[in-house]
Amino acid sequence: MADILECTSPLQPWAARFTQLPETVAIAEEPFITMVELRVDPSGPAAAAAAGLLGVELPATPSTYAKSADTTVIWLGPDEWLVTGTSLTGSELEARLRDAVAPHGGAAVDVSGQRTTLRLSGSHSRDVLAKGCSLDLHPNAFGGGAAAQTRLGQAGVVLLGVDGGGNGYRILVRSSFARYLANWLLDAAEEYTVERQCP
Repeated sequence: MADILECTSPLQPWAARFTQLPETVAIAEEPFITMVELRVDPSGPAAAAAAGLLGVELPATPSTYAKSADTTVIWLGPDEWLVTGTSLTGSELEARLRDAVAPHGGAAVDVSGQRTTLRLSGSHSRDVLAKGCSLDLHPNAFGGGAAAQTRLGQAGVVLLGVDGGGNGYRILVRSSFARYLANWLLDAAEEYTVERQCP
């Protein structure tokens, strides 16, 4: 009888530690999100074909992302986007995008196994990120819809602002750096997990 392989997320062993954090600095892994890198001419028919398939326009403004019900399209460069979602597998989304854009010179590659996603939320989430990220994370500068490739601690990440108040972020990190980043976040969040008592 053949062995059955189970999908295991890079941060499965950290799940219990994440659940012990308070709501003011909550961390959760969002594993197994489909991710496909898309390369097209933003002004050509391939971009329009991709947008029609995804149900959302490819963002043209640097350091932003666009979102529909299940799909997020992150601007990575002038002709490059990262498409994420959960309703299709990576191979399915890759195939559909490739069929749509390849006739117009575009390309789509499944990179779902390359990264995992962390969700950081709570009133101290921005304080935690500020300990290891050089970006200006004030909501006026990095609010909902903002996206940036940056460094958090010693890990390269794609950082997304989820809300306009600076209380929610998604962090896409390469799987090989995920455990380092999980430990870094837990350490950075520690001071906000202790209740301070006034004398």
